Amino acid sequence: MRTLEDLERDLGYQFSDSRLLQQALTHSSHAHEQNPEQGDNEQLEFLGDSILGFVVSDLLYRAHPTLTEGQLSKLKGFLVSSANLVKYAEQLRLGEYLHLGRGEEKTGGRTKQALLVDAYEAILGAMYLDGGIEAARRFMLRFFEPQIGDVGDSTRHFTDFKTALQETLQERQQSRAEYVVSSEIGPDHEKLFTVDVMVGGERIARGLGLTKKAAEQAAARKALEKV
Repeated sequence: MRTLEDLERDLGYQFSDSRLLQQALTHSSHAHEQNPEQGDNEQLEFLGDSILGFVVSDLLYRAHPTLTEGQLSKLKGFLVSSANLVKYAEQLRLGEYLHLGRGEEKTGGRTKQALLVDAYEAILGAMYLDGGIEAARRFMLRFFEPQIGDVGDSTRHFTDFKTALQETLQERQQSRAEYVVSSEIGPDHEKLFTVDVMVGGERIARGLGLTKKAAEQAAARKALEKV
């Protein structure tokens, strides 16, 4: 049985007021069944959502100062999306810590994307109240900084990472790298591309970019670090 101390260790943060962490993990269904005055994580989730948007905007602005407002907004939309955040919540195994009502428990609430993302954002809100914006920022850096660094910016001068990767693979007599677009988000004039680089049928890296070429270069750069 995992404890809140285990979660704090995974978060890299120890709460001065452990009640905030308890509240961040309490779904409204549990609070309504057990004690309506106990409080749930909805208000903390609201606060955490705002902190999430602010810190991600700050990180993107500093990492990619040459991008337009529309391009930054597109990247931010992806990074703060539920589809992206749920991966972080699953890494922290938040589902194991949630306090749920009987109905949510029976219907698989511990694996529901919406509940996991709400809990992640609520923890951000709780961390902010307990330790200030820097505590929340340090926690977020762990997740978002590598991902933001993986974004290919087509306005920057690129080292040709694709060529460098191919030369490295040839030297090692490995299969040729192939690039597969796994997703395209946004209108035609402002797409965000996700590209996987495959070697021998196995995905070894993924890159994001505001053009397909930039995403391929970002994926190749990340692949080089691995091979």
